Amino acid sequence: MNSYTVSESKPDRSAVFWSILTILILLMVVCVAAGFLVIFTNPNSALNPFPPPTLPARALLPTSTPTNAVIPLPATWTATSSPVPIPTETPTPTSTLPPTPTPITLTPTPPFTPTPPPGGYPYEVRGGFPKAIENIYHPELGCDWMGVGGQVVDLSDAPVTGLIVRLGGRLPGVEIEENTYSLTGVALNYGRSGYEFKLADRPIASNNLLWIQLVNQAGVPISDSVYFSTYESCTQNLILIDFKQAR
Repeated sequence: MNSYTVSESKPDRSAVFWSILTILILLMVVCVAAGFLVIFTNPNSALNPFPPPTLPARALLPTSTPTNAVIPLPATWTATSSPVPIPTETPTPTSTLPPTPTPITLTPTPPFTPTPPPGGYPYEVRGGFPKAIENIYHPELGCDWMGVGGQVVDLSDAPVTGLIVRLGGRLPGVEIEENTYSLTGVALNYGRSGYEFKLADRPIASNNLLWIQLVNQAGVPISDSVYFSTYESCTQNLILIDFKQAR
């Protein structure tokens, strides 16, 4: 007979350890899940480490009870009427004719002529002026322009700027404003102290109806009023008038 030797196998200790550890982890997972479930269903549970804050008690508002207000009325009511006053007619005053106007005769006052200071004005017209020449400073306009211009110099023939030049008088068919001014030093075509006035858009003849005068910044005349004529000619549509200091 053959004899067989049967050996008993010993259990693996490492497998037993891991099996027990797995069971413990599962139990821990079940406990943690149960704890979360309890906290979720009841946040105020003792297991919740962060319980929600306690809400204040709900305020109760008093309820209003409607009451019927009784307004007492007078026992009897009697309508009263007030008489309407009748307007009285006021007699209309009779109209009085206005007095007959008395004609008044007005005596025209001659235009004011300033009295020259003792010794005369400090500026006067230079010799040879006024003179009429062709429009040489606006050649693009040609005969469609007429004006007056010039310059002012002192005793040494140096230009004097900043003086006011006043234009006055009348021109047939053209309205000249009462206060028309220019300034020495604004029309450099005539020199460093040049001035200029445009009179019309065409040459017009006139006989000493226009005048110019120098005044200082205070409006005081410093030259006499210089009257000049204009001409109906395209070769005489610029009137030159130069002033020079006399004293």
